[in-house]
Amino acid sequence: MPAPVRTSFIHLFAYLSAIGLAALVAACSGADEFAQGAPDPALADAAYGELTGDPRAGARLFAMCQACHSLEPGVMRAGPSLHGVVGREAGSMAGFAYSDANAGATHVWTGEELFAFLAAPRDYMPGTRMAFYGIADPQQRADLIAFLDQSGE
Repeated sequence: MPAPVRTSFIHLFAYLSAIGLAALVAACSGADEFAQGAPDPALADAAYGELTGDPRAGARLFAMCQACHSLEPGVMRAGPSLHGVVGREAGSMAGFAYSDANAGATHVWTGEELFAFLAAPRDYMPGTRMAFYGIADPQQRADLIAFLDQSGE
């Protein structure tokens, strides 16, 4: 009699694991619509300065980043810690092995720079090892940047 319950638990665990894996693959592959919905067409050409980021909405979006990044100072994963990234010089996190493209970058990660980068990281910085394809929705990029800025304080 216990076997059906155990079998059901195993199937439920496998199902939930598959959903988690699907979300991780979607996040890493840049399928931002999987978690966020389609971009608002009215904001398609919005500039960073025209938007007000919502840190709470950005916190939800950060779930996509957590597979590769941490907000804890000095904690490295596949990517560097994003604690204090807003205002930090690109490629400057001590102890992280950056790609040549990022290590050789000369800019500071301002809100504007992050906004452009997060739209299409590989287009913005050819040669980056970042596997994420980007966030198409400008408002969502502004929200994520607001969260990162607030988290680094």
